[in-house]
Amino acid sequence: MSNLASRSQKRKKKGRKVLLLISLFSVLLLVGCATYVTLKIANVTSNVQVDLDRGAKSEKRVEAVDPSKDNISILLLGEDRRPDEPISRTDAIMVATFNKSDNSIILTNIPRDTRVNIAGRERIDKINHAHAFGGVDMIIDTVEEFLEIPIDYFIRVDFQAFIAIVDAIGGIEVEVPFDFTERGTDRVWYEFTEGVQHLNGEEALAYTRMRKQDPRGDIGRGQRQQQVMQAIIEKSATIQSIARFDDVLEAIQDNISLNLSFGNMVALHSYASSLKSIEQMQIRGENVYINSIYYYDPVLESVAEVQTRLQEHLGLIEPRTLQVDGEGVEYDYEGSGTSQVETEPEAVTTN
Repeated sequence: MSNLASRSQKRKKKGRKVLLLISLFSVLLLVGCATYVTLKIANVTSNVQVDLDRGAKSEKRVEAVDPSKDNISILLLGEDRRPDEPISRTDAIMVATFNKSDNSIILTNIPRDTRVNIAGRERIDKINHAHAFGGVDMIIDTVEEFLEIPIDYFIRVDFQAFIAIVDAIGGIEVEVPFDFTERGTDRVWYEFTEGVQHLNGEEALAYTRMRKQDPRGDIGRGQRQQQVMQAIIEKSATIQSIARFDDVLEAIQDNISLNLSFGNMVALHSYASSLKSIEQMQIRGENVYINSIYYYDPVLESVAEVQTRLQEHLGLIEPRTLQVDGEGVEYDYEGSGTSQVETEPEAVTTN
């Protein structure tokens, strides 16, 4: 019986290839490739797909890109929207860039309170206000101007979808950095204890949203958001039940919008092997108050470093090199010294 069971399990595994991955601040859906699931994904994708005012191509592109053969970028937005609100701010903002030559992914977090020029309004404000002012088009224009890269695609998910996705995959495990409490959208206070902790959807959302108790401020929140996204990716990769894929699809279809087609998402399958080795970047900045309003003020040197790294990753410029004994070597953005992008800012107590 054990041999028969083993063969049966092997047959089942063959019918469950990973196609794509989706999360809060993310873009990828890990789903099974059974015919039923594939058709349902295609149907959901067509229902939630929206067009941008600019059209299919970024103004920073000469030609439209094809994810099956080109390097691309995707803007991931976590929308802080209540049911009775027509527009809202974005509480999570991340940019994922994909390089075809080495199948690599870089995930860059932009703190929601980052002080930037809002494209189309010509005023300095918090970057998460761009979505409230002008929707997806305005925040895409703002991020393009800030990072000096084209944004080819976007995925916008509200918090109800995030909660449902985490619950649908059976929760996630994270390494909590310190003890704290935070209130969820259900108005329940959740306790987080230093060490490994299993989180359901409401707990995971509260964990990612807390800032005031974190001595690292927006940097700390951004790192927790990236941590949770990574946990969702790893947990999703272990899903073996088509019924759970059903739950995920049901969770997202009323709470997500994007401009990726089903074919675009299938093309991302080639990055499946890179999902557990995503490079993460964070822009350095300072916590400041201007006219009694809190901002995360980005350090220009750090912004320039991130811009260059992403431009290289998208193939827009040639990679920089250092000369060592007359030989060119790859520029080290993560190493000690020259160009560290995850240095923590000085903590500021917020009210």
